[in-house]
Amino acid sequence: MKRGDIADLAGTCGLGAWTAFGVLTMVVIGHDGAPLFTDGDLLTWSVGHRPQVAVAFARGLTATGTGVIPYVLAALAGIIAGRTLRRRALATALCLACLGTSQLLRYAVMSFVARPRPPATDWQTHASGWAFPSGHTTTAALTAGLLIIAVKARSPRGRTPLALAIGIWGVSVGLTRVYLGVHWFTDVVGGWLFALGWLGVCLCAVTWWAPSPWAPGTKDKDALRGGKNPTASADDRTSTAHDEKGTHSPDHPGRRGRSRPA
Repeated sequence: MKRGDIADLAGTCGLGAWTAFGVLTMVVIGHDGAPLFTDGDLLTWSVGHRPQVAVAFARGLTATGTGVIPYVLAALAGIIAGRTLRRRALATALCLACLGTSQLLRYAVMSFVARPRPPATDWQTHASGWAFPSGHTTTAALTAGLLIIAVKARSPRGRTPLALAIGIWGVSVGLTRVYLGVHWFTDVVGGWLFALGWLGVCLCAVTWWAPSPWAPGTKDKDALRGGKNPTASADDRTSTAHDEKGTHSPDHPGRRGRSRPA
């Protein structure tokens, strides 16, 4: 896929996600943070279906959506995406910057909306701060998106099942927040939309402004040239082309297509 197509697709997805997130945010603010749609029903169902094994599993899974783990996975995405040491370093820095800046923007939105969490009596894990959008959900979804892009960029064998497994992890972390009673379902939906929107913005920007070898989805020039040196200057390549052409050019300018007689 060409870089322009990747940028257009990423920008379109990002814009659509931001638009949906903006609408949901306005609805949440308009209802003063009260439960929306199926929020109450899903919380009631979660409270009534909590065997100890399921709660322990949900706690372990939800813990992977915060702290150092998402940043380690984001760095891993950069390492996977790069093909050389220098490119891996740049890709890692970009992935960490994408994840880090999203946290600052998310905190700003949370403080602005100031939505209360569900009643603390229904909690099955520790939580702090405002509810919308869900922090664990946003972080896990954005990290999963970075890993999926990295896997797709390198195109390894079995990339589809691997990308599917990563996506399931990113979605499941958000669902555990509802199951453990610390978020409304619309908080989780807001986190997914926020992550998709920010990922689309970052991918669009990197695709447009990064050098071609670093842009996601573009082929390595070394591979396309069959191992030839991509750093060779234009004059060197022109000189080489003339030399190769000269080996088949006629010896006499007036005898085009024929060799000089012995």
